[in-house]
Amino acid sequence: MERIILIETSTSLCSTALVEDGVVVSYRESDTARAHASLTAVFVKEMLDEKGLAVSDCDAICVSKGPGSYTGLRVGVSTAKGLCFGAHKPLLAVGTLDTLVAQACDERLLPEGCRHVIPMIDARRMEVYAAVFTPDGTQLTQTEPQIITEESFASILEEGPVLFVGDGAGKCESVIKHPNAHFVQCCPKASGMLRPTLEQYKEKRFEDIAYFEPFYLKQFVATVSAKKLF
Repeated sequence: MERIILIETSTSLCSTALVEDGVVVSYRESDTARAHASLTAVFVKEMLDEKGLAVSDCDAICVSKGPGSYTGLRVGVSTAKGLCFGAHKPLLAVGTLDTLVAQACDERLLPEGCRHVIPMIDARRMEVYAAVFTPDGTQLTQTEPQIITEESFASILEEGPVLFVGDGAGKCESVIKHPNAHFVQCCPKASGMLRPTLEQYKEKRFEDIAYFEPFYLKQFVATVSAKKLF
């Protein structure tokens, strides 16, 4: 029986899940702003205590690798690495967009006759991180930042119903007006990582714990405050 800890901190929602024998048996989440650093490790401990377990009783730890919030991803990856190093467990990493597609399928969010799923992570203003997937989770295009306009994904929308899902989907709804466009505004959850995580674990696609880095897509840029402190 595989036992895996799942950690998802790529957006405003911080969540963790504990998987046993292919089923989520414990789950925690919070959308409290700027609380990922204080909640992630606490959530993991609460889940393990609930089941009378330790990290050493688990077979692997899986973390969301992005794209998403720079700070959120750093918190999740740092926590996962710490757990792996401390308990000598392997590390898995699942893409945020893969999680959203799996989540849409698991929660039955797909419109009837859905041809494509386009998961979107908010990148501020009218920009999103997105890629095109089939409903079974096959990625058809590269993950890249895109500025949303009325013509975005026009050729794909002509082929049939498309689900836009993620925390970047809501702002696109006011711009993309094609009748085949369906929108679900939501954040990726640790529970949505279940299927892609199990696939990776079965194939033993583990990450190098020492050198693994999140997929930021855009590098974090530090700025100097315009306010004079002294």
